[in-house]
Amino acid sequence: MAAEETDMVTAESDLAALRRAPSQKRSRERVERMLAAASEVIAEQGSDAMRMGEVAERASVSIGSLYQYFPDKGSIIRTLADRYNTLGRECIEGELANVRDAQGLRVAFGGLIDTYYQLFLAEPVMRDIWSGTQADKQLRDIDLVYGRINGEILGRALKRVRPQADPGEIDRTAFLVMSLGEAAMRLAISVGREEGDRLVETYKQMVLRELLPV
Repeated sequence: MAAEETDMVTAESDLAALRRAPSQKRSRERVERMLAAASEVIAEQGSDAMRMGEVAERASVSIGSLYQYFPDKGSIIRTLADRYNTLGRECIEGELANVRDAQGLRVAFGGLIDTYYQLFLAEPVMRDIWSGTQADKQLRDIDLVYGRINGEILGRALKRVRPQADPGEIDRTAFLVMSLGEAAMRLAISVGREEGDRLVETYKQMVLRELLPV
């Protein structure tokens, strides 16, 4: 098995583990308190400064209970990242589900990117996690899994709009577009708001020229 395929399998296994919620209601509520507390700390101080002890204290649980569900800080961050990735995927599915023609794709893709950008701007935890993705291999691998999933969603819409186009080329283009979209968002939130807005608009125009050639 190639290294890339091994990484994909590992990342998908990691995602399955992250979503394995406790079966008891009380345990689920405890986990939600832990994640809410972690989000508060990240929003206030950044993920680098987050300490497990502070998360446990804010969640009103023992440190042992926290470690039972999250063995380290990275597991908390990956769980939060998975939730934001899931939110992003649902946003993409919702915007592209009814696309049937070129104009519909233009409107839907533009609206999708605007919505996604607003999510990044509105959620300090999301910004923090995404800004640090490239420094964490497990987060990069999970990001890749979602890049492929989101690319498949865009690819299906493109095939409805351009049924005569080469399916393999569409799949590759859609995967690249969605993966570059994540990079564009990271870049946009790392600069001033005015410049970030222009970068996002430029990204949309570039992508639509590629997806819908004249």
